Amino acid sequence: MAGTLYGIGLGPGDPELVTVKAARIIGEADVIAFHSARHGRSISRAVAAPYLRDGQIEEHLVYPVTTETVDHPGGYQGAIDDFYAEAAATLAAHLAAGRTVALLAAGDPLFYSSYMHMHKRLCDRFDAEVIPGVTSISAASAALGVPLVERDEVLTVLPGTLPAEELTRRLRETDSAAILKLGRTFPTVRRALADAGRLAEASYVERASTAGQRVQPLADVDETAVPYFSIAIVPSPSNNPAAQIRPGSGEVVVVGLGPGDDAWTTPEVRDALAGATDIVGYTTYVNRVPVRPGQHRHASDNKVESERAAMALDLAKRGARVAVVSSGDPGVFAMAAAVVEMAGDEQWRDVPVRVLPGLTAAHAVASRVGAPLGHDYAMISLSDRLKPWDIVAQRISAVAAADMAMAIYNPASRSRTWQVAAMKDLLLEHRSPDTPVIVGRDVAGPEESVRIVPLGDLEPSEIDMRTLLIVGSSQTAVVESGGERKVFTPRRYPG
Repeated sequence: MAGTLYGIGLGPGDPELVTVKAARIIGEADVIAFHSARHGRSISRAVAAPYLRDGQIEEHLVYPVTTETVDHPGGYQGAIDDFYAEAAATLAAHLAAGRTVALLAAGDPLFYSSYMHMHKRLCDRFDAEVIPGVTSISAASAALGVPLVERDEVLTVLPGTLPAEELTRRLRETDSAAILKLGRTFPTVRRALADAGRLAEASYVERASTAGQRVQPLADVDETAVPYFSIAIVPSPSNNPAAQIRPGSGEVVVVGLGPGDDAWTTPEVRDALAGATDIVGYTTYVNRVPVRPGQHRHASDNKVESERAAMALDLAKRGARVAVVSSGDPGVFAMAAAVVEMAGDEQWRDVPVRVLPGLTAAHAVASRVGAPLGHDYAMISLSDRLKPWDIVAQRISAVAAADMAMAIYNPASRSRTWQVAAMKDLLLEHRSPDTPVIVGRDVAGPEESVRIVPLGDLEPSEIDMRTLLIVGSSQTAVVESGGERKVFTPRRYPG
């Protein structure tokens, strides 16, 4: 009868953190197998030593290479693959003879461990059981005495071997992070933390749970003396004093969420939202932002743009990192203009302000039917709350006379019901009744509808504030494509 392969998780290094079950199986096994580099010193065997018994067979699996170059025809990977094949054959011989084999693994056997390479090569032929162990991440968190995550926060585990750009991107996107495999990757990891704006939040834990344990701010670590068995920890902002508000560190970032679907929010905007201490905006848009523990939300009515901008700048002046949210793009009939205008006041001139673009509602609606904005076009708001109707009408007529396509924002509301009809009359002075009009409502939202109607048939009573209109030029055409009607405005113009 064949023996059983046991993957034994030994925990992070302290023999007292070996589980009761792992200790029992180590003592009962016929064969104890463990890995080491060519220097021959096995951390795993040292941790398991208190649980070994006399008479056990020991299989010392020595890596032929770690990070150095090799002469193997298959290069580094070829040498490692051959080693794993030979090691698996050695263990298979014991298992076939009926011996139980305990293969030791630091931490957990299926978490960045050498055990998994044997498991994949042997579990289809022999019984295999994995005994989980305490991971280095848990030990490092305990050493810091700081929670990694709480409630719905996200912990991201990263190998330090990733490229700096990828590390930076992922660090910006997560609440909390643990970075393993440091050693010679440490300079890259530190650079990524700095580029992500999280270096001050990061802690360094070396040889967690052992007599050689060392804990210090990661920014202070000597990068020439970092062992492989160390870890970088970035606790979430809600548990990390270094990530809290500091006087002089504030800024306002005005972001565009896109027109409705979260998939249309850019990674850059997601990063800004994740790193903000405060979210400011119109209630409907604030509600689109995921709730994060420790983050303050300031929702308000859609008619108080200046007051909202002033509040955001005041918060930032006191050290808050404020994200002011808009739908679509913040520079298109949205909050960027109000914030930049207010930031010019003497009291806020030292507050940094950034604007991050978003996908506009006009472009979202246009994409649903093809390319109606393929040539010159204008964006016009029908709202006369911030400018008189005479100006609105003058601009509609001017764009229509110039034969440009136009995207019409804010066409109607509960208190504004006549402007669409007035716009239609103005357009018909310059456009054919057959001019295509795209009526896009709640695009990328749960009630999305997109229709193509002739200008002459446009029904003003069907238009509301959640609708955006695109009116074609004299050159805009409707074609059949793939069984659907598509609209395009050609990039060429007659004459």
